[in-house]
Amino acid sequence: MTNRSLFQVTLVVDDYDRAKAYYCGVLSFDCVEDKPQGEGKRWVVLKPGKDGAAIVLAKASTDTQKSAIGKQTGGRVGFFLSTNDFARDHKSFLDKGVKFLEEPRTMPYGIVAVFEDVYGNTWDLIESAKNSP
Repeated sequence: MTNRSLFQVTLVVDDYDRAKAYYCGVLSFDCVEDKPQGEGKRWVVLKPGKDGAAIVLAKASTDTQKSAIGKQTGGRVGFFLSTNDFARDHKSFLDKGVKFLEEPRTMPYGIVAVFEDVYGNTWDLIESAKNSP
């Protein structure tokens, strides 16, 4: 049996520090690495918790890359943030100015609401039904 997992995904951003401040300060991600790579590039890895994939911030350097900021998934929800306490995180995000595009809804798989990050990327905040009381 093959043992593989998706452990990192790239998120194209306009500025490392702006992105890091948002994801760590507003969404409470942890910065697990931030190392200079030369020529103005950095290896910045952020993680929302101990489990799951991390985000590697990639500063856009070409016009094509810059045009993809906030649109990496063509307007679809592209990122799924799991939580064990939807109400706590939803309130915290609202208090910090996160823009939710809908009211929370209960689905067969759990409680979910779509929000936009600082760049316009759409995310699902989800508490799995198996974690709900």
